[in-house]
Amino acid sequence: MASAGALVLTALAGTSYAATGDNGAHPETQAHAHHGDAQDVSDARIKITPGGAHGVGISDPVNIAVSNGKLTKVTMTDVATGTEVPGTLSADGTSWTPSGPLKQATRYQVAAEAEDAKGRSAIENAAISTVSPANDFLGHLSPEDGSTVGVGMPVTFTFDKAIGDKAALKSKIQVSSSSGEQVVGHWLSNSRLDFRPEHYWKPGSTVTVKMSRDGVQETVTFKVGRSQISTVDAKTKQMSVVRDGKTIKTIPISAGSAEHPTYNGQMVISEKYRQIHMNGATVGLTEKNGKPSYDIEAVPHAMRLTDSGTFIHGNYWGGDSVFGKVNTSHGCVGLKDVRNADDGKLPAAWFFDNSMTGDVVIVKNSPDKATVAPGNGLSDWNMPWSQWVSGSASN
Repeated sequence: MASAGALVLTALAGTSYAATGDNGAHPETQAHAHHGDAQDVSDARIKITPGGAHGVGISDPVNIAVSNGKLTKVTMTDVATGTEVPGTLSADGTSWTPSGPLKQATRYQVAAEAEDAKGRSAIENAAISTVSPANDFLGHLSPEDGSTVGVGMPVTFTFDKAIGDKAALKSKIQVSSSSGEQVVGHWLSNSRLDFRPEHYWKPGSTVTVKMSRDGVQETVTFKVGRSQISTVDAKTKQMSVVRDGKTIKTIPISAGSAEHPTYNGQMVISEKYRQIHMNGATVGLTEKNGKPSYDIEAVPHAMRLTDSGTFIHGNYWGGDSVFGKVNTSHGCVGLKDVRNADDGKLPAAWFFDNSMTGDVVIVKNSPDKATVAPGNGLSDWNMPWSQWVSGSASN
C-alpha cells in the first residue's frame, strides 16, 4: 500500500485491532498448544520501530530490537518487488537496522525472529510504508505504483484526518481501467475514499490513477493479474479455488465455531505473512483469569481478510478430524498445515503460494447473520453498485 503516500503500519498483524470475535485460532489451542506448553513460551520480546506512526520518512530510523534474547533472523522486504533490504545486526545480536535509507512511496514487510537464553523462539511482524512527495495532499494510497494485484483490489485513499470538502478532493482524482470499465469513487468514512468498478477488475487490465493539485499531476498505475476467486462454504467446510473461471483445487477447511462464526461476504486478501503472532487478548478474547484465549507465536501462511482480524491461515494444531468436518475457530478460516514447513505440498502452503494481495475470498453459509461491512478491510464489493454510485453523487 503505497505511492502517493502510503498506509503505514499495519503494525503487528493480527494484534492491533478491536474486538469483533473475528481474529482467531482453533479453540483447542487453549488446551493443546498453549496452556499445556506454557513453559515453552519465549522470554524474548521483539519490538519493531516505528510502530504505528503514519507517513514514515525515508530517513526516519527503523529499528528491530529484542530484550531477553538475541535476534536470529530479520527480513525486510519491498512488497512490490520482493527485494530484501540489506541490514546490519548489532554485535550483541539485540538490534537490527537497514543499511541505508528506504525508498519513497514503498511498502515494506518486516519479519523478525529471536531466541531467549533457553533457545525458545519468538517472532513478530510489521508492515511499514514510506511517504511520497504528495503525502501532504494525497494521504495514503493503495495499491502500490507498478504492482500487480488480484481482481478484487480496490483503489483506496486513507487520510490521517477527516476531510471536510469531500467533493472537492474527489474531483482532483481520476481512476480508469484499460478495459473500459466505469470506475466510481465512494467515501466509506470521513477519511477513506475508495474507487472500484461494478464488478471485479478485468484480468490483465491496467488501472491508472491520476491526481492533480495546483496544476501538477501525478500518475500511479498498477496491473491486474489473473482472476482468482476462492469460495469458503462454512456448511460443507470446503473451499473451492477458481482461477480464470476454472476450479483448480478444492480444500477442506475449518471456519468459525457457532460461538465465533466467520463473517459471510466478499473479502479481499490485503496482507500476506509466512508467520505471524496471534493473541486473543488483542481482540478481546480472554478467559476468566484474564489470560488470552489463545497466544500463538507462529501462525503459518496467514493472509489478512479484514481489518478487524479475520485471516485465512495455516493450522498445525488441528488433527485430521477437524478439516472438512467441523468448524472450530474464533472466526478465521483454517487450512491444514504443519509447523515450520514451507514446501507447498500441504493445503495452507499451497494456497499461500498461489495467492496474491487483491485475490477474493468469499464466505457463504456461515451461521453469522452479519455480512462483512464494506469498510472492514477491502470488502468494498459487499455494497450494492446502486448504493455505491448513489452515495458517490453527493460527495
